[in-house]
Amino acid sequence: MKKCHITAILLTALVLFTNTSRAQSVDFLEPENNAVVPPSFKVKFKVEGMTVAPAGTMTEGTGHHHLLINAADINEGQPIPMDDNHLHFGKGQTEVEIFLPPGKYTLTMQFADGAHRSLGEKFRKKINIQVKHKGY
Repeated sequence: MKKCHITAILLTALVLFTNTSRAQSVDFLEPENNAVVPPSFKVKFKVEGMTVAPAGTMTEGTGHHHLLINAADINEGQPIPMDDNHLHFGKGQTEVEIFLPPGKYTLTMQFADGAHRSLGEKFRKKINIQVKHKGY
């Protein structure tokens, strides 16, 4: 095989790899890690490498956010419970106003598929916050 053919093949492979290997992650836009917040505060979610879609959408590359409050991690492929410590945003929300009583909390953002099954560690982010009354 000629050198120019090998170079063309390698360049094509690089372009294909670059286009299909988007970064995949989640993050909190608000609040920041170790933030002190009032009892009612906004949580904003960010996801890269996936598209936010309502629950029930089973298209590859889509899912929706969940917020775990002082809850254990959910392994990849396992369904996320639906209770006061596991909040579901199945309408495709990317931000929400929540209320928590004063105290220290670990918030875990977990992205999941249309059937509420965890997409695992790559799509999980934890932060710690402290909720205080006004005049903190």
